[in-house]
Amino acid sequence: MSIATAGASGDNPCGIDIAFLEGETRVSEEDLKAELARLKEENERLKNRTARGISLKVSEKGALSVYGLGRFPVTLYKEQWEKLLAIADEIRAFLKENDAQLKTKS
Repeated sequence: MSIATAGASGDNPCGIDIAFLEGETRVSEEDLKAELARLKEENERLKNRTARGISLKVSEKGALSVYGLGRFPVTLYKEQWEKLLAIADEIRAFLKENDAQLKTKS
């Protein structure tokens, strides 16, 4: 892949002809801008997908992974989830009792 350069113009003060040559295919600046806009939209859509909610997945090792709580999934095996869910009321009570000390992630 090579970059062809030309003299500076009003639209392109750096003097770089933003046309990439790959074999015989020439990509125009408009095409590159359109592709950049498409990729930005796709990136936003993917970011919003994870912000929408929580999803569940069985990992390769057979554990349950919960996605959407933070940057990384929370992954526990079945018996660990069962132990945790068995004390759900205790966890809720603990959260309530320690509300002033606990921070909320925004």
